[in-house]
Amino acid sequence: MILSCSNINKAFGSNEVIKHASFHIEDHEKAAIVGINGAGKSTLLKIIIGELPSDEGEVVISKGKSLGYLAQHQELSGDNTIWEEVLKVKQPIIEMEAKIRQLELDMKHASGKELESMLAAYSRFNHEFELQNGYAYQSEVTGVLKGLGFTEEEFNKPVSALSGGQKTRVSLGRLLLTRPDIILLDEPTNHLDMNSISWLESYLNNYDGSVIIVAHDRYFLDRVVTKIMELDCGEMTVYQGNYSDYSQKRAMIRDAQMKAYLNQQQEIKHQEEVITKLKSFNREKSIRRAESREKMLDKIEVLKKPSEINDEMKIRLEPNIISGNDVLTIKDLTKSFGNQLLFDHTNFGIKRGERVAIIGENGTGKTTILKILNGIIPADHGEILLGSKVHIGYYDQEHQVLHMEKTLFDELQDTYPSMNNTRIRSILAAFLFTGDDVFKRVKDLSGGERGRVSLAKLMLSEANFLILDEPTNHLDITSKEILEDALNHYTGTILYVSHDRYFINKTATRILDLTNQTLVNYIGNYDYYLEKKDLLTPIYAASEETLQTSNEEISEVKLDWKTQKEEQAKLRKRQNDLKKTEEEINRLETRDSEIDELLGKEEVFTDVPRLLELNMEKESMLKRLEELYVLWEELAD
Repeated sequence: MILSCSNINKAFGSNEVIKHASFHIEDHEKAAIVGINGAGKSTLLKIIIGELPSDEGEVVISKGKSLGYLAQHQELSGDNTIWEEVLKVKQPIIEMEAKIRQLELDMKHASGKELESMLAAYSRFNHEFELQNGYAYQSEVTGVLKGLGFTEEEFNKPVSALSGGQKTRVSLGRLLLTRPDIILLDEPTNHLDMNSISWLESYLNNYDGSVIIVAHDRYFLDRVVTKIMELDCGEMTVYQGNYSDYSQKRAMIRDAQMKAYLNQQQEIKHQEEVITKLKSFNREKSIRRAESREKMLDKIEVLKKPSEINDEMKIRLEPNIISGNDVLTIKDLTKSFGNQLLFDHTNFGIKRGERVAIIGENGTGKTTILKILNGIIPADHGEILLGSKVHIGYYDQEHQVLHMEKTLFDELQDTYPSMNNTRIRSILAAFLFTGDDVFKRVKDLSGGERGRVSLAKLMLSEANFLILDEPTNHLDITSKEILEDALNHYTGTILYVSHDRYFINKTATRILDLTNQTLVNYIGNYDYYLEKKDLLTPIYAASEETLQTSNEEISEVKLDWKTQKEEQAKLRKRQNDLKKTEEEINRLETRDSEIDELLGKEEVFTDVPRLLELNMEKESMLKRLEELYVLWEELAD
């Protein structure tokens, strides 16, 4: 055991945030603290590192073990570059290297005992330098910075010019490079793109020390942690396993608790009815029996009603009009800002009922696509066609659809003037705004609260095509699960941008990966995307780097310019043939299903000429499909 917390209590005024929380962490263990916003997760981390005192309880860290802590927000200043700021962590190694180099110079002019002493020191320093990975410390720093999403061109940026998210990434890099025995991370994935999060997952899984994480990224928790500590109404419960294991066990436990509570309440109600009835007889014996039952009731330890976190928050999204089958068609969409091309001649379409996620690295233009669709910014080129009876509902991560000076009540009333006061209050209550909360101004709300107001407006819009930009940002885990359930039961169409891989995995029926200025289509959830991206990205979105590598290989075998062009033309033709083959397979498979349906109808199977015609068509199609499957396999390889 490397860390132990026993009976930790913490209150702020009358608000008891943590009540008798106890847990321990083993050496090399990876654990997470979860709970709703305001549950006390960050407070507990600060108590562990000694930044905040606990009211009661004890934190014990094994002797000689070091702690490293990353807070949610970082304040870095000064004239250091990113490289210099992170390299400060390696100062002891740098100083040791300087001593070794100085000894090498001094030994050239020494002799006798002085030389022997220098040789002994040189050997000792070299051994220590090697143990601390001194020969590779610069490569280690470069690897961590690149893993966290910085390019080598950015290494020379001054930290004073960085955004808050970039400063957090620099601080995370410094922490990882110090390699403490216990790492405490508060929302480490908030400012990372998907590639950086995947890199961090791999880094932490291979980390020798222990890790405690506070995070709302459930996919990240699934891949990293093996223990979950839940803070709920101040009380801590420890679950073994990753987030999915915890979610299942928590649901089972709360179901059992709710059944026990309801059964007890039913029994109490029954006994109270019996007591009332016995007393109504107004006889000595019946009154004594009623008093005996009352004494039994008084001895019962009444169970508390289990609290499902945010169980009052209800989101029901339903369109009031059904749209046509073709909801959105995009043709030749192009957009650039200055010299930066985001996407070029991009085409895609969305059918009714689809839930499509756009993913990609930061800065590739995902949110730009949504803003173009909503007319917030213009496209440079291209055509956007909305289908019949399509009504858009837009959720903006920057909450530009909200008016900062209005109260919550006015925000809804002005948008939907036909709604009465009771209806507005009930809608806001469904999103956890009760009492005088409805008269708060939008500008005074937290990011998460503004997100809930935007979702309330979206629910009332009764749109049949929802366009959502980072809908889970600032939501706690339970609110995310409620939103997931609402979207999965929504009968309209959804297009959204998100970095929340767990959310994507739960809700998406199709993924569009914006990479190398084009969209690559994956018909499945996030797990399917991970399985297929290495196969499909080179086919549909080969990067300049890939093409450059191909050109270098061609140069190595001394092909002339004409041969290079022929090879590139063959590659393009193979890619086109693959697309055409897929389209023909889809068309024939659809027709095959149609024929099967027709063959089951009485008016068809009793019509012999029609039956023979359909059977011949089916037989011919199946032969062609067999050929196409073989062809597709060859082209894909």
